[in-house]
Amino acid sequence: MGRDLASGLAHGAAVSLLIGLVSTVVSLLIGIPIGAISGYFGGWVDDVLMRFTEFFQSVPNFALAVVLVAIFQPSITSIVISIAVVSWPPVARLLRGEVMSIKSREFVEAAVLSGQTHTTIIWRQILPNTLSPIIVLSSMMVAAAILIESSLSFLGLGDRNVMSWGYIIGAAARSSVRLVGKLLSGACDPAHGSRAQSRGRRPERCSQPAPCAQGR
Repeated sequence: MGRDLASGLAHGAAVSLLIGLVSTVVSLLIGIPIGAISGYFGGWVDDVLMRFTEFFQSVPNFALAVVLVAIFQPSITSIVISIAVVSWPPVARLLRGEVMSIKSREFVEAAVLSGQTHTTIIWRQILPNTLSPIIVLSSMMVAAAILIESSLSFLGLGDRNVMSWGYIIGAAARSSVRLVGKLLSGACDPAHGSRAQSRGRRPERCSQPAPCAQGR
């Protein structure tokens, strides 16, 4: 169609990376508080929050993302929300384990004895010591979010007003399918074949003798 694919790839890279970064940030905003509260308080709070987390983990990520995008209509906002919804459970479980191992250390016990509130202990004493695994997990989540967005756009569930990597691949695939379909329909069309035969060569004479000749 005469489009500049190099410029499209550059623009699509910016869109896909932006979606991956924003969806990862939203996932962290959901998963970090749930994991920190679950690991710090434990007991029935931990049971309720972990059962809620396991419910989202039991559903296939891509299938849930497809359903959410189809419900809220394909757009950049719905894609970011759907990716964030399916990506936060690993963050919550990782942070829960880190908080459970850190809250029994001496500096946390000293903060409790000094009369600090639970919110202060979580945000100032515990969470700064969990940044390393969260940063590593976030980098992998950005890559996974880009793959999910590309898959959604490839299936036609992306924002048609924005060019991304998945949209470029999906548009090329759909154009190829239409081209192959036209070629096959032209090759199997009897009228097309008869027109091509009439343009190419004269029709062959019948090799069978005439009925009157048979009678003789």
